[in-house]
Amino acid sequence: MTLSNRIAEDMKTALKSGDKTRLETLRTLRAQILELSKRGSDKPVTPDDEGAVLRSAIKKRREAIDVYTRAGRRELADKEALELKIIQEYLPQQLSPEETEKEIEKILAAVGATSSKDFGKAMGAVMKELKGKADGGIVQNIVKRRLGA
Repeated sequence: MTLSNRIAEDMKTALKSGDKTRLETLRTLRAQILELSKRGSDKPVTPDDEGAVLRSAIKKRREAIDVYTRAGRRELADKEALELKIIQEYLPQQLSPEETEKEIEKILAAVGATSSKDFGKAMGAVMKELKGKADGGIVQNIVKRRLGA
């Protein structure tokens, strides 16, 4: 089952159960995926494209939570946090920080990155391998720490 189909099925369930927040969040995701499919090219939407939509939505929710929290708008931050939790259900299982660190060690050894001068090369290789499997911020922090950047 594709992500679009899964979202459509979950929208029906949310509509029947009266879960308005879940329904609104899923409608937004579905709209973003539909927009992506109508981008003007003949390429079909790939699972990587769908993952990019999810990661973008997650990033937006995290930024909104931060802004609302700093502004003292707890109720809006809580709503965004709930939407974030719903969106994260559709992402593949993420690596734990420990698993991420082990994978990064292997990749750094493979590309021969040893100093802060190799940071760009290392990040490119690491993100290519771990895209969608680990949070980019965590990856960046681990790579910086490993390379002494």
